[in-house]
Amino acid sequence: MFDLIYFLNAPGRTRCTAAIAGAAGLLLSACTPAQTASEPVGPAEGRVVLDRVETEDATFRVVEVVRGLRHPWAVAFLPDGSLLITERPGRMQRFANGELTEIRGLPEVTAQGQGGLMDVVPHPDFERNGLIYFTYAASYDGGVGTRVARAILEGDRLDALEDLFAMNPPGRGGVHYGSRIVFDGEGNLFVGFGDRGDRHRSQQLDSHHGTVIRIREDGSVPGDNPFVDEDGAHPEIWSYGHRNIQGMILDETTGKLWAHEHGPRGGDELNIVERGVNYGWPVATYGEEYHGGTIGVTPPERDDMREPIAHWTPWSIAPSGLAQYRGDNFPGWEGDLFIGALVQEHIHRVVLDGAEVVKKEEILRGRLGRIRDVRTGPDGNLWVVTDQSDGGVYRIEPVE
Repeated sequence: MFDLIYFLNAPGRTRCTAAIAGAAGLLLSACTPAQTASEPVGPAEGRVVLDRVETEDATFRVVEVVRGLRHPWAVAFLPDGSLLITERPGRMQRFANGELTEIRGLPEVTAQGQGGLMDVVPHPDFERNGLIYFTYAASYDGGVGTRVARAILEGDRLDALEDLFAMNPPGRGGVHYGSRIVFDGEGNLFVGFGDRGDRHRSQQLDSHHGTVIRIREDGSVPGDNPFVDEDGAHPEIWSYGHRNIQGMILDETTGKLWAHEHGPRGGDELNIVERGVNYGWPVATYGEEYHGGTIGVTPPERDDMREPIAHWTPWSIAPSGLAQYRGDNFPGWEGDLFIGALVQEHIHRVVLDGAEVVKKEEILRGRLGRIRDVRTGPDGNLWVVTDQSDGGVYRIEPVE
């Protein structure tokens, strides 16, 4: 479909011995009104681990914000400049002033296989309501499924905890939980889910496996969802035929909902997610069985199923985390997508021309480890999370 172009000019890595290092203070004026506190609560200066990395359209350094995390899964930015970090085994932490504080009041998390505590996103009006939304694996109805919850963050604890949604039915294996949360700015949120290893359920509208759902911020179902009036269908479903979505963002300039998903052996996909569309898994896929052999037809052979915008074949990158760069620090990256690559251990830059991929670039391959999450920070920098037993959060900032 297109050629893979990459640039790997990073210098040798300087090892950081401190378990925790601060991050440069966030530019609060870019995200919230000025604080009234006499001292900022945002992170302090960090430790540079790569002092100069040159790529085609940007030159930057990498700053270690915090290390010593147990399989961190997501990072979120709060208006006061502090960070919320989830760890898959079931812990949420707040990072401020160079220190980690565990958040109390989480529900019981079933940390099993790929599941556990996953995404976290503050409500768009967090300053007023204090709400955060998060996804986690839970045991119910004889299985384990992904739930969506919200709570009010009060200091170092969660209050008014409320489960808004539970995948139905739950799964029985330890794989493909999804999941990412995206607010649409109109009182709704999208959440992506995996097929839980039961691939054929992705084609069944009476299952949440392999779907993107759309619910109201209180968990209710919007009346204009595509399958609200279809007998036997789950009304929350927005799209289906997905394998395992672990990256999703809304392009605020175009309104397009972008998502990527894991393929098996090859067949990782990048899609624009649209109302009521079937994305093919497992009937139409570029991926193959892990032991070799075809799974289904290739997507062009099924005109009732959507062809991906891009796919990674024959080798998977194992995508997780998705950001679209919008900021002033890296003008050469404006509008580009950035994807974490777990297996290939790099950040994958995707350059777009409208809805067409015109170039891909590998950044920091093998330098930081398994990239689980990628976010654009309110400071105009790119932030990444590494999924390891001694995982960390890193900030990518420009240098001359």
